[in-house]
Amino acid sequence: MGFSQGHFVIQNKKQTDKIQFKLINNLIILPVEINGVALSFLLDTGVNKSIIFNFLNITDTLQIKNTETIFLRGLGEGDAIKALKSKGNILKVGDAININQELFAVYDPNLNFAPRLGVPLHGIIGYDLFKDFVVEINYTSKYIKLTSPAVYKYKTCRSCETLNMEFYKNKPYIYSTVKIKDKQVPVKLLIDSGGSDALWLFEDDSLGIHVDNIYFEDFLGHGLTGSVYGKRTKIEEFSIKHFKLQQVNVSFPYPESLIYVKQHKDRNGSIAGNLLKRFNLIVNYPNKTITFKKNRHFHDRFDYNKSGIELEQNAVRLVKEKDYNYISSGDFLGSENNPSKTSVVINTKYTLALKPAYSIVELRADSPAHKVGLMVGDIILSINNKSTDKYTLQEVTQMFYDKHGQRIKLEVERDGVELTFVFYLEDIFMP
Repeated sequence: MGFSQGHFVIQNKKQTDKIQFKLINNLIILPVEINGVALSFLLDTGVNKSIIFNFLNITDTLQIKNTETIFLRGLGEGDAIKALKSKGNILKVGDAININQELFAVYDPNLNFAPRLGVPLHGIIGYDLFKDFVVEINYTSKYIKLTSPAVYKYKTCRSCETLNMEFYKNKPYIYSTVKIKDKQVPVKLLIDSGGSDALWLFEDDSLGIHVDNIYFEDFLGHGLTGSVYGKRTKIEEFSIKHFKLQQVNVSFPYPESLIYVKQHKDRNGSIAGNLLKRFNLIVNYPNKTITFKKNRHFHDRFDYNKSGIELEQNAVRLVKEKDYNYISSGDFLGSENNPSKTSVVINTKYTLALKPAYSIVELRADSPAHKVGLMVGDIILSINNKSTDKYTLQEVTQMFYDKHGQRIKLEVERDGVELTFVFYLEDIFMP
């Protein structure tokens, strides 16, 4: 691995720092500071460049300068995206600082992951941060700990598994095993903390890596250069040395979304957030090792969205809220002139408040939601008789992961008209 730009250093005597993060849809959202501006970045081991998105006034607010135009490629079927490469930026993560950070500012208005997460997201960072530290990722307590390799000391851990990492274009890979049709298949996987699924595999009949039995076609996510679609199913088992997980969710992306990433011909897929979060990790890029220790999420069921609905928080709506003012005339215990009753005047006022609007942006064909007539573009007003403004986007989406047969009632707005739909979640993998 070659380090071609500035390095991070930790500005304290202990040479270590702990930074809390938000875990949204299995993804790590980390506070960072660029040129004095506080932002939120996705921590993504699957990227080798630090990217900042278009919706900021980048030139004025962040004072990004010394730029040249380049083109970036990634997952998705679209064309390469235009970016401005900028050097000499100051980037801080907790007490860690790099005074010569290279950034790629993307101005494509379609590259905006925040609506799918329901929280602000201004960019992505991966290799640039990992290359200079031993990074502990604690998914249960939601923090990362950055430590200078010179002072880091491993603790004895008999219940841990440590694997060697290989690097290709500054991205980390490990070897593990999948069980398909009772056959154990060794696979080389990208460690991809920037993916929310559990496991991606690339179909290869010669290796026995293929969709087995029941599956459905679905939207898998957004890549750097477009949407990714493929098949969702389950595999019998996934193993990292002695750690074994059964009935694991797996997605098989369609080949047209993989043209760029398949340049690394030995790669068989990715291990991503829904699987990684079942472990606490020690990621040591300088030493090319990663340590897995299972946490309390290890035995969580591998559920999936059983509704067919993909939501986005891409707008706001006006919600009328009651504001009660209680005005009492008379004593609650009565009075000399009126001993038996008391009059209470309730003055009800209504205020209009701006609330997030959750709209349907993807709808799986033949899914429960599709069958009852829901459509892309519908704005969800309430779910199970409770207004969606009481929930975060993640909380609404999580209801679609409930058990088979769960009744879902949605009130939606479509072209100014309010409509009601009822459907039942379907688990197609039930025996």
